[in-house]
Amino acid sequence: MKISDNAAVQAHEGWRPDRLEGLEQLAREIEPIKVAVVCPEDGPSLTGAMESQTRGLIEAVLVGDEAKIWQAADDAGLDLGDTPIIAADTAARAARTAVDLAVAGKVGGLMKGALKTRVLMHAIISEKAMRTDRRISHVFAIDVASYARLLFVSDAAINIRPDLSTLRDITSNAIDLAHALGIARPKVALLSASENINEQIESTIFAAAICKMADRGTISGADVDGPLAMDLAISPKAAAIKGIVSDVAGQADILIVPDLVSGNILVKDLDYLANAETAGIVMGAKVPIALTSRADTVAQRCASAALVRLVAARTQGGGNK
Repeated sequence: MKISDNAAVQAHEGWRPDRLEGLEQLAREIEPIKVAVVCPEDGPSLTGAMESQTRGLIEAVLVGDEAKIWQAADDAGLDLGDTPIIAADTAARAARTAVDLAVAGKVGGLMKGALKTRVLMHAIISEKAMRTDRRISHVFAIDVASYARLLFVSDAAINIRPDLSTLRDITSNAIDLAHALGIARPKVALLSASENINEQIESTIFAAAICKMADRGTISGADVDGPLAMDLAISPKAAAIKGIVSDVAGQADILIVPDLVSGNILVKDLDYLANAETAGIVMGAKVPIALTSRADTVAQRCASAALVRLVAARTQGGGNK
């Protein structure tokens, strides 16, 4: 099974697959990994972690304030069974402990619980052994009912105003995620306000440079085009009307946004106006990280766990047992 198999979308009129469930099905085909869940000290984060374990997606290692974890379990009616708990009395210490587990190879991924993103990311970024030759970036996997494929948006969570080298890594990280999900050659659109290069709009110049990197092999494994306005990236009709001939236009798998603000607005527009469902993952570190939001549903948290499992299997050659 591949998440890129879209034929079923058209198989029955009025029916469409649950693509987040598709991520889970794909993840369950491979060996599970241990994931350190940082500060699962409230109902939503602990439920998401335990449900991900129940569904066979991860083997959870709970890291945080032990009393708060047990209280959250009691409040939510959860049976923790023999799930290991590693005590840490502050969020910063829990994040540091989880990072140490990843560096030691004792877990193959991390999952954010009830702590601030900046606390977790500080622990990750400040540990040299967690770094790779890429900048860390975040990718949303988005199931939009009206779109014919799973849509990836990056970076809408970490890099505020990426320079050209960071944008290159953001693009490569998103391509790697698509590959981990079985999309052999994803179509990448570098978004801007126009398809024309305008020296006053920096994102159009950066997009053109990224495309040249793809032409020369600096970025590989994908069809890359840009700058493209949003309508040209996702609408075949808009591309036809404007006469844009491209392997990407109208059928993008990956949308690379010019900055965090535009990406965050785009994702939340899809979430709240198009009833999209999202999962999220941090790429470019030693291990993949599920960066869940306080507003995420259990299904979204499980889908994020599935992404971690799939990426870890590709980058680490399987899970930890």
